[in-house]
Amino acid sequence: MQAPSVGGVMLPRGNGETVRLSRGASLTDFAEKINANPASLVAVMMNLGEMVTATQSVSDETLQLLADEMNYTVQIVSPEEEDRELLESFDIEFGEDEGDEEDLVVRPPVVTVMGHVDHGKTRLLDAIRKTNVIAGEAGGITQHIGAYQVATEVNDEERKITFIDTPGHEAFTAMRARGARSTDIAILVVAANDGVMPQTVEALNHAKAADVPIVVAVNKIDVEGADPTKVRGQLTEYGLVAEEYGGDTMFVDISAKQGLHIDSLLEAVILTADASLDLRANPHQDAQGISIESRLDRGRGAVSTVLVQRGTLRVGDTMVVGDAYGRVRAMHDDNGNSVAEAGPSTPVQVLGLTNVPGAGDNFLVVDEDRTARQIAEKRAARERNAAFAKRTRRVSLEDLDKVLKAGEVQQLNLIIKGDASGSVEALESSLLQLDVGEEVDIRVLHRGVGAVTESDIDLAMGSDAIVIGFNVRAAGRAAQMAEREGVDVRYYSVIYQAIEEIEAALKGMLKPEYEEVELGTAEIREVFKSSKLGNIAGVLIRSGEVKRNTKARLVRDGKVIAENLNIEGLRRFKDDVTEIREGYEGGINLGNFNDIKVDDVIATYEMREKPRV
Repeated sequence: MQAPSVGGVMLPRGNGETVRLSRGASLTDFAEKINANPASLVAVMMNLGEMVTATQSVSDETLQLLADEMNYTVQIVSPEEEDRELLESFDIEFGEDEGDEEDLVVRPPVVTVMGHVDHGKTRLLDAIRKTNVIAGEAGGITQHIGAYQVATEVNDEERKITFIDTPGHEAFTAMRARGARSTDIAILVVAANDGVMPQTVEALNHAKAADVPIVVAVNKIDVEGADPTKVRGQLTEYGLVAEEYGGDTMFVDISAKQGLHIDSLLEAVILTADASLDLRANPHQDAQGISIESRLDRGRGAVSTVLVQRGTLRVGDTMVVGDAYGRVRAMHDDNGNSVAEAGPSTPVQVLGLTNVPGAGDNFLVVDEDRTARQIAEKRAARERNAAFAKRTRRVSLEDLDKVLKAGEVQQLNLIIKGDASGSVEALESSLLQLDVGEEVDIRVLHRGVGAVTESDIDLAMGSDAIVIGFNVRAAGRAAQMAEREGVDVRYYSVIYQAIEEIEAALKGMLKPEYEEVELGTAEIREVFKSSKLGNIAGVLIRSGEVKRNTKARLVRDGKVIAENLNIEGLRRFKDDVTEIREGYEGGINLGNFNDIKVDDVIATYEMREKPRV
């Protein structure tokens, strides 16, 4: 069925057929699917009030708008589905154990420690690993995901457990969610003296969404005010019922600081794994798994911590991790020792990748370097298109004029550089979620791992951007260049400080809003005449407090007689004072205003800037 289009060109009109497109697709991609001329789709978009080029990556909403006009249904392929289809095109099965039942062997459980900030997650991992990681954390808050393996004895048998250490602050929600998705069991840490807090519920919801069993560690039982029974009662409301109450959730009372009952907690993890999960994997196939954290090391290049989920990873293997690839040059365990191979549920640091992959990217071993490069390049192109589409600001023809006018829409441009991909991603996600109204917009022009470079300063100069360095500094001549060109470079080591400062900057770009706040009222009981000061009101403070140098209005018989007066003088008996509180008497001088009478009411107030919420 054909329908005339713009300029007399015939365009195919659909009958509600579904068109599958990837994120960040262009009008050319759409045109190929429906056998149309891309130029005619550009004309259709102009008719709809959108200026889009044929090859430009566009947002999902734009594709939907065009599809509705052409009578098609658009299905945007999810990132996971895109990746599966990409790997299938190379005849690679990801996420499944290959081989027969007898090839599967028992693997250690992978555990994520979650909970509210300051409830002792890092100290618990510290106690488990018998090492001190808190000292190296800025502000005592865990900044990156790390992975560690420990051994414990259960029923006279040594069993291993792999821990993924998710960051503690709420700003790392995205990273924490990724930690949960790669997890078999979640340990929920709740302080016995604090009980269930907002982040406790948030962590609990992540674990439930990932459909993993939960073991509750009731920490700080040695602290004054500790009440483990109260914690059990609170968590019952969220569906976690302790075994002693007839439920199926194991609760263990611990003190991470004193090292109390840590063995019992590890035993509870193993028992929960044995009872609820069938943890087996094939160690004989090509390795597959996920990237836990990555960073750029000055001497060693891209360093990525990966968790092997199935198969065995060996030095010399060719692997692709997200949009990075390379041959494994060396591997180190969590203690820094070199290892030649890593089996299922084993975390290792890998050297030899071309660039820094993202936290949560999946990895797989392939036969040839060429295959790895092709997969990485296609993934990178896909992510680039999706990023361009997300970054594109939709402007209709009607309001284009308004947007271009200076001051109509203010924009804060940012460039984010950090020491690890997970931190950069979490910081970007948190900043983009800041909402201070429609007047101000925030835009991340570039993000990356590594030091602040001269090219970052160049980009900032051309776009009036602020550069944020998270746990990194300016490299080479970048610092002098930034100072010379007046580029604002901010350095942070704790994520919420960065968020608070950027939020303050955003709010500072808004026009201030003021509200009137009533301070106090005074009833005139007597009027005194002074040759020097004029009329002075002898008053009783009826409510609040009256302060010197604040604004006032005079009310007589319920009507406002005078506005915008000043409390210029305030006395208690013979003393000058700065304020008089409710229930006390005093004298008020309203400056040059003398029209005051007994029973008049002086209402004082001040104009305060309304906080932006």
